Amino acid sequence: MLKLIRITILLAITISTTNSFGLNRATDLIETTDPKPFTVETVGQGKPVLYLPGFATPGSIWKETVESLSLQRKSYLFSYAGFNGNAPIKMPWYLSVKNAIINYIKDNDMTDIIIIGHSMGGNLAVEIASALPSKISKIIIVEALPCMREVMMPNVPAESLYYDSPYNKQMLAMDAQQFKKMATMLASNMTLNEGKKNSLTNWIVEADRNTWVYGYTDLLKLDLRNSLSTVTCETLILGASFPDVKIAKENYEKQYSNLSNKTIIMATNSKHFLMFDQPEWFYKTVNDFLINEK
Repeated sequence: MLKLIRITILLAITISTTNSFGLNRATDLIETTDPKPFTVETVGQGKPVLYLPGFATPGSIWKETVESLSLQRKSYLFSYAGFNGNAPIKMPWYLSVKNAIINYIKDNDMTDIIIIGHSMGGNLAVEIASALPSKISKIIIVEALPCMREVMMPNVPAESLYYDSPYNKQMLAMDAQQFKKMATMLASNMTLNEGKKNSLTNWIVEADRNTWVYGYTDLLKLDLRNSLSTVTCETLILGASFPDVKIAKENYEKQYSNLSNKTIIMATNSKHFLMFDQPEWFYKTVNDFLINEK
């Protein structure tokens, strides 16, 4: 159990935060009194580009990207239930978020969609592209594996992971000081950018604890490798070099082997939040991939 806890903490690839930036925005909420799986901020006009953040990360993480890309589109910045001040929802958390985004796309009659997703947002991009192939033109997956459990906990079956596990009970029982210490360590292992670590830590600490614990269990159970063959749109996959670029690229190539229309590019000198660690490289690489998009 101690080994499992250590692996989970050191290799967790789904949590972060960012600072706020001065963009004019409209906030779209699904209108009912019940808590909903996400909120959306919109920027600009035109065809849709959906920005999906990672686990516990607010949609505002993408605002620097919106400002730096050469896209004349309407940007949709998603924030998930239980994070960024949003009320929590019932479990299963990930499934509810995924289905709600798919329904949001259908309800708003969106077409010719570009999706940019970091970490868990990359998993969502894959699932949306699989479910709505005629509506998605391109996706960009940033530091996301179809089955992170296989790398973090090799040979551990999804069935062995459950909400009421001893590990989850330990996480829920942590006092504020213990949890912040863990969050600080997580932040340190996810970015080289010292200026982002405090913000990242704060978003973890401020998250709804149940969502953080049980939602992460949902992510560890995910295995999207078999569904990749149903994704037909052109896909750019961006991976970080840390801790070993050769091993990291091999993991990407192996796990995305069922995805046919893909390009895999690895960043240098970067941890999980490569848009923090290598922002200019990130913007240029994304712009190059989307050069023919309007």
